[in-house]
Amino acid sequence: MIDHPRARKVAERIQVIVAETLERRVKDPRLGFVTVTDVRVTGDLQHATVFYTVLGSDDERAGTAAALDSAKGVVRREIGRGIGIRLTPSLEFIADALPQGAAHLEGLLAQTFARDAELAALAAGRTFAGDPDPYRTPAGPEDETGPEDEPGPDDVPLRP
Repeated sequence: MIDHPRARKVAERIQVIVAETLERRVKDPRLGFVTVTDVRVTGDLQHATVFYTVLGSDDERAGTAAALDSAKGVVRREIGRGIGIRLTPSLEFIADALPQGAAHLEGLLAQTFARDAELAALAAGRTFAGDPDPYRTPAGPEDETGPEDEPGPDDVPLRP
Protein backbone atom coordinates (compact mmCIF):
# COMPACT_ATOMS: atom_id res chain seq x y z
CA MET A 1 0.00 0.00 0.00
CA ILE A 2 1.29 3.42 -0.93
CA ASP A 3 1.41 5.99 1.83
CA HIS A 4 -0.06 9.27 0.62
CA PRO A 5 0.93 12.12 2.95
CA ARG A 6 -2.00 14.30 1.92
CA ALA A 7 -4.47 11.46 2.49
CA ARG A 8 -2.95 10.88 5.93
CA LYS A 9 -3.35 14.57 6.85
CA VAL A 10 -6.93 14.63 5.57
CA ALA A 11 -7.68 11.46 7.57
CA GLU A 12 -6.32 13.02 10.75
CA ARG A 13 -8.43 16.13 10.19
CA ILE A 14 -11.54 14.04 9.45
CA GLN A 15 -11.01 12.10 12.68
CA VAL A 16 -11.03 15.32 14.71
CA ILE A 17 -14.05 16.73 12.87
CA VAL A 18 -16.07 13.51 13.26
CA ALA A 19 -15.30 13.32 16.98
CA GLU A 20 -16.29 16.96 17.53
CA THR A 21 -19.44 16.60 15.44
CA LEU A 22 -20.57 13.50 17.29
CA GLU A 23 -19.96 15.23 20.60
CA ARG A 24 -21.57 18.60 19.83
CA ARG A 25 -23.95 18.36 16.88
CA VAL A 26 -25.51 14.88 16.84
CA LYS A 27 -28.22 14.65 19.50
CA ASP A 28 -29.49 11.13 18.82
CA PRO A 29 -30.42 9.31 22.06
CA ARG A 30 -29.25 6.00 20.56
CA LEU A 31 -25.71 7.36 20.28
CA GLY A 32 -23.66 5.82 23.07
CA PHE A 33 -20.18 6.61 24.34
CA VAL A 34 -18.37 6.62 20.98
CA THR A 35 -14.63 6.87 20.44
CA VAL A 36 -13.31 7.44 16.93
CA THR A 37 -10.23 5.22 16.81
CA ASP A 38 -9.02 5.62 13.23
CA VAL A 39 -9.91 7.09 9.86
CA ARG A 40 -8.58 5.80 6.56
CA VAL A 41 -8.94 7.77 3.35
CA THR A 42 -8.36 6.42 -0.15
CA GLY A 43 -5.51 7.90 -2.16
CA ASP A 44 -7.88 9.91 -4.35
CA LEU A 45 -9.64 11.34 -1.23
CA GLN A 46 -13.05 10.10 -2.43
CA HIS A 47 -13.90 7.67 0.36
CA ALA A 48 -13.26 7.75 4.11
CA THR A 49 -13.67 4.79 6.44
CA VAL A 50 -14.24 5.78 10.07
CA PHE A 51 -13.45 3.17 12.72
CA TYR A 52 -15.11 3.60 16.09
CA THR A 53 -15.60 1.81 19.40
CA VAL A 54 -18.58 1.95 21.74
CA LEU A 55 -18.47 1.36 25.45
CA GLY A 56 -21.46 -0.74 26.45
CA SER A 57 -23.49 -3.82 25.65
CA ASP A 58 -24.37 -5.33 22.28
CA ASP A 59 -27.70 -3.48 22.23
CA GLU A 60 -25.94 -0.16 22.79
CA ARG A 61 -23.48 -0.98 20.00
CA ALA A 62 -26.33 -1.76 17.61
CA GLY A 63 -28.14 1.46 18.57
CA THR A 64 -24.98 3.47 18.06
CA ALA A 65 -24.41 1.90 14.63
CA ALA A 66 -27.96 2.90 13.62
CA ALA A 67 -27.47 6.43 15.00
CA LEU A 68 -24.19 6.86 13.10
CA ASP A 69 -25.80 5.62 9.91
CA SER A 70 -28.65 8.12 10.27
CA ALA A 71 -26.26 10.99 11.14
CA LYS A 72 -23.95 10.30 8.20
CA GLY A 73 -25.24 13.32 6.25
CA VAL A 74 -24.70 15.77 9.11
CA VAL A 75 -21.21 14.44 9.74
CA ARG A 76 -20.33 14.59 6.04
CA ARG A 77 -21.53 18.19 5.80
CA GLU A 78 -19.34 19.18 8.75
CA ILE A 79 -16.37 17.40 7.17
CA GLY A 80 -16.95 19.30 3.93
CA ARG A 81 -16.94 22.59 5.81
CA GLY A 82 -13.91 21.68 7.87
CA ILE A 83 -11.38 20.24 5.43
CA GLY A 84 -11.88 22.61 2.50
CA ILE A 85 -11.16 20.28 -0.41
CA ARG A 86 -13.07 20.22 -3.70
CA LEU A 87 -14.98 16.98 -3.11
CA THR A 88 -16.14 15.79 0.28
CA PRO A 89 -15.36 12.08 0.74
CA SER A 90 -18.16 9.59 1.23
CA LEU A 91 -18.29 8.07 4.70
CA GLU A 92 -18.45 4.55 6.00
CA PHE A 93 -18.65 3.78 9.71
CA ILE A 94 -17.16 0.47 10.84
CA ALA A 95 -17.15 -0.81 14.41
CA ASP A 96 -13.56 -1.44 15.43
CA ALA A 97 -13.01 -5.01 16.63
CA LEU A 98 -9.80 -4.15 18.48
CA PRO A 99 -11.27 -4.01 22.02
CA GLN A 100 -13.01 -7.38 21.63
CA GLY A 101 -9.83 -8.92 20.22
CA ALA A 102 -7.78 -7.50 23.07
CA ALA A 103 -10.26 -8.82 25.64
CA HIS A 104 -10.12 -12.26 24.02
CA LEU A 105 -6.30 -12.26 24.13
CA GLU A 106 -6.31 -11.14 27.77
CA GLY A 107 -8.62 -14.05 28.60
CA LEU A 108 -6.31 -16.50 26.83
CA LEU A 109 -3.28 -15.08 28.67
CA ALA A 110 -5.10 -15.40 32.02
CA GLN A 111 -5.87 -19.06 31.24
CA THR A 112 -2.24 -19.66 30.28
CA PHE A 113 -0.95 -18.09 33.51
CA ALA A 114 -3.40 -20.19 35.55
CA ARG A 115 -2.23 -23.39 33.83
CA ASP A 116 1.41 -22.44 34.35
CA ALA A 117 0.72 -21.88 38.06
CA GLU A 118 -0.97 -25.30 38.28
CA LEU A 119 2.03 -26.97 36.62
CA ALA A 120 4.45 -25.14 38.91
CA ALA A 121 2.47 -26.30 41.95
CA LEU A 122 2.55 -29.90 40.68
CA ALA A 123 6.28 -29.72 39.95
CA ALA A 124 7.20 -28.28 43.36
CA GLY A 125 9.31 -30.73 45.33
CA ARG A 126 9.62 -33.20 42.48
CA THR A 127 12.87 -34.41 40.93
CA PHE A 128 13.77 -35.68 37.51
CA ALA A 129 13.80 -39.42 36.86
CA GLY A 130 17.25 -40.90 36.36
CA ASP A 131 20.73 -39.67 37.17
CA PRO A 132 21.40 -36.05 38.03
CA ASP A 133 23.87 -35.92 35.09
CA PRO A 134 22.39 -37.94 32.21
CA TYR A 135 25.38 -37.49 29.90
CA ARG A 136 28.19 -40.04 29.79
CA THR A 137 31.55 -38.56 30.60
CA PRO A 138 34.80 -40.43 31.06
CA ALA A 139 35.86 -40.45 34.68
CA GLY A 140 39.58 -40.58 33.89
CA PRO A 141 42.28 -42.02 31.64
CA GLU A 142 41.72 -45.57 32.94
CA ASP A 143 38.16 -45.63 31.57
CA GLU A 144 39.26 -45.04 27.97
CA THR A 145 39.51 -48.26 26.00
CA GLY A 146 41.54 -49.15 22.96
CA PRO A 147 45.18 -48.79 22.02
CA GLU A 148 46.58 -45.31 22.06
CA ASP A 149 48.90 -45.68 19.03
CA GLU A 150 46.08 -46.24 16.46
CA PRO A 151 45.08 -43.07 14.61
CA GLY A 152 41.56 -41.90 15.27
CA PRO A 153 39.23 -40.06 12.92
CA ASP A 154 40.65 -36.71 14.06
CA ASP A 155 44.26 -37.80 13.44
CA VAL A 156 44.11 -37.80 9.62
CA PRO A 157 47.36 -36.36 8.19
CA LEU A 158 47.05 -33.26 6.04
CA ARG A 159 48.51 -33.12 2.54
CA PRO A 160 51.48 -30.84 2.05
